[in-house]
Amino acid sequence: MSDGLRRLLPNLITVARLAMAAGFFGIIGFGLSTTDATGRQWWGNVAFALFIAASLSDVLDGYLARKWQVVTDFGRVMDPFVDKVLVLGAFVYLASPKFAEPQWSAAWGIEAAPEAINCATGVASWMVVVVLARELFVTSLRGVLEARGMAFAADWSGKLKMFVQSAGIPTVLFITVNPGCLASPEWRSAQDIAAWTMALVTLGSAVPYALRGAALLRSISKGTR
Repeated sequence: MSDGLRRLLPNLITVARLAMAAGFFGIIGFGLSTTDATGRQWWGNVAFALFIAASLSDVLDGYLARKWQVVTDFGRVMDPFVDKVLVLGAFVYLASPKFAEPQWSAAWGIEAAPEAINCATGVASWMVVVVLARELFVTSLRGVLEARGMAFAADWSGKLKMFVQSAGIPTVLFITVNPGCLASPEWRSAQDIAAWTMALVTLGSAVPYALRGAALLRSISKGTR
């Protein structure tokens, strides 16, 4: 493989992931609007598969860029940007009226309990706020530190957060779009566990960044005295 193709391929995978994210949102936004139960399930599972493919492509482009030592400015900017578009967009859609109870369950012929969650996905609005706030906080902190010449790369907590989100989002979606799973108390419990785990791990992942950022800011402050 030529050096030019090696430099280009990881970035092409990143761009393809953005296209897959757009396809995922399009399916959730329009494909699931059908009133046909079979069509709704089919499109839901297509969205599930597309999200899995997009998540795996994130692993692949980073691996190839590091293996071939072809990390580019485009990749450094676009890779985290596409990741955030995919994950944050997925959270917003999963907590949207698209999956509102009891209409969603009624479409499957499943009776929603009076105390049912707001969305059939188990993703509540406050979870979206937590995810958005964490990303804005870390991005802002990184911007301040790197503007002062301090490196602020992702750490283990950020990688754990991304792994949990990449596994939890398709889990929640799969259970939601398959009526046999949605009607099962066991599957619904698994769905709730996945949604809460994503929210709590995302929130907790901000703590190591905050501690590391505070330490770096203190060192900068001491150096300017």
